[in-house]
Amino acid sequence: MRSADGLMEFGFMRTVFDSLGAGVFVVDTTGLLTACNPRAQELLALPQEQMLGHDMHDLLHRRRDGGRVPRDECGLLTVLDGGRPAEGSEDLFLRGDGSLLPVIWAATPLRHEGRVEGAVVVFHDFSLHRDAAEQTGAHLAALEGLTARLTMVAEVSTVLISALETPEMLNRLAGLLVPDLGDWAAIDVRTPKQPGGMERVAVRTPGDHGAVEGLTGPLPALPESTRSAVVQALRGGEPVVLDAERLAQEPDSPLASAHRELFERLGGACAVVVPLHTRRQVFGALTVARAASGSSYSDAEVFVLADIARRAGLVMEAAELFEQQRHVAETMQRQLLTPLPQVDHLTLAARYRPAESAAEIGGDWYDSFLLGDGVLTMVIGDVVGHDLKAAAHMAEVRNMLRALAWDRTEPPSLIMRRLDEAMTHTSDAPMATCVFARIEGPEGGPWELHWVNAGHPPPLLITADGHTRFLEDGHGPLLGLSSALHLGLGWPDARAALPPRSTLLLYTDGLVESRTRDIEAGLATLRRHAADLVDRDIEDFLDELLARIDPSGDDVALLVLRTPPAGCGAGDEAPPQHAHSPAAANRGAPGSRVEDTPVRDTSEPA
Repeated sequence: MRSADGLMEFGFMRTVFDSLGAGVFVVDTTGLLTACNPRAQELLALPQEQMLGHDMHDLLHRRRDGGRVPRDECGLLTVLDGGRPAEGSEDLFLRGDGSLLPVIWAATPLRHEGRVEGAVVVFHDFSLHRDAAEQTGAHLAALEGLTARLTMVAEVSTVLISALETPEMLNRLAGLLVPDLGDWAAIDVRTPKQPGGMERVAVRTPGDHGAVEGLTGPLPALPESTRSAVVQALRGGEPVVLDAERLAQEPDSPLASAHRELFERLGGACAVVVPLHTRRQVFGALTVARAASGSSYSDAEVFVLADIARRAGLVMEAAELFEQQRHVAETMQRQLLTPLPQVDHLTLAARYRPAESAAEIGGDWYDSFLLGDGVLTMVIGDVVGHDLKAAAHMAEVRNMLRALAWDRTEPPSLIMRRLDEAMTHTSDAPMATCVFARIEGPEGGPWELHWVNAGHPPPLLITADGHTRFLEDGHGPLLGLSSALHLGLGWPDARAALPPRSTLLLYTDGLVESRTRDIEAGLATLRRHAADLVDRDIEDFLDELLARIDPSGDDVALLVLRTPPAGCGAGDEAPPQHAHSPAAANRGAPGSRVEDTPVRDTSEPA
């Protein structure tokens, strides 16, 4: 368990903890007191330092004759043993002056990642309720009130830290505030794509959902000048409290009229409008209202609502930053996935599928270009990491490899060695995996694959008759490892024939590995589907392969080569433009493209 200061790290939770008109204890799994609120100290006439660190049961729990209650009869401790809430009204606590205090109490287990890590005990002075009828009414009212407040605090905290989509988070948050802090709640947010635009994304009431029909949706734009509470909250960044007199004022703008409609439809004698904001920006406003005549909001309740709204703003800002990071990384990757060259009668195709989450955007890339000696290259790689920095490092490693491969006509093994040294001495890029291959052979074939593999999943070769083989040779260490650690390791050159009408597939590990499937099972699945699809043209081959495997989580890059029938292209009078023509090298093959995945247009505001 954490200390009282650590436990109350959120402002609104501290306010609830300190302001409750009931005593509150927090105990760890052994029953030691780790926190108590001011009301508990007042009820027991004991300062905090005389309670914290002591066993709650031994220090406080007594029989009517003043003797200690046996531990096995302590209902409070059953919460720690059984992990279920408990309550009672027949117990006595020992006060600092030696007197006994009758208490009514409720205890709730504290859970973290499924484990009970302590309990919260809330208690009242029950000596104030002497006759049986008064005791029964107070018992029920106290338990219901305490349970509702504890439940609200716990659920609000869960919603604010959950990885939810923003509209869902806001809708659930509004629902949690009703009816504990209001008879209804509504949330209006700015619409970034329309300057001054507003939209109501949530309206929650405790009962008839038909009452809120038609209240959500687009709102009038923010006016330049108005008394509207929503606009004051948005522009001032502070809570606005509405009493009956303020609510009776006539609206002075279309947005104020739209806000008034909430009160006309749902009722309201008082309300609080708090901004959903961070230090950087204001995202919207939360309105919570009570309908009963004469009702009002205390300063503590206004503070709690303001702090809840601020923390909701932090969640919205985090979601916005995540989306911006995803957009930047995705755009960077797509800009680097260049058009594929067309050489003789060889055909190339590629796909790139971005990760589902911004947190999983990574350093996957494919590449293919013509060298100075007219040889076609194929590259597939993955830089360690899953963030915007990984995407930037991917660009750095990709460009270094291009420059080194073009600089000299060398075997792939020497290219890898020089790339490893360059990463170590001129770059802060972390380790990376990569397959670098040359497609060698005379015009019309036969063709041969000459490659090295730096810790990457092996290429898959599928012959025209459906036979599959992983090309396991050529394996060496990951890039950024050998030179950095002075290991003296190398990358052996490997060669393999590419039969006529065969298909060579290079891919990243997101295609064959996930949190729910190990890589061996993924490789077997890839091999089976690739064999089934070998008769498809390579565009359909890639589309259907992705559809069947349906990779999720990590991003995925694929690059595929199809060789022509034997002798195709040899002796052609007008062979296709290729190899030595810069125009051909810069022109993408008609079939080369990146998979159509929804990506925000760069012209849109972030």
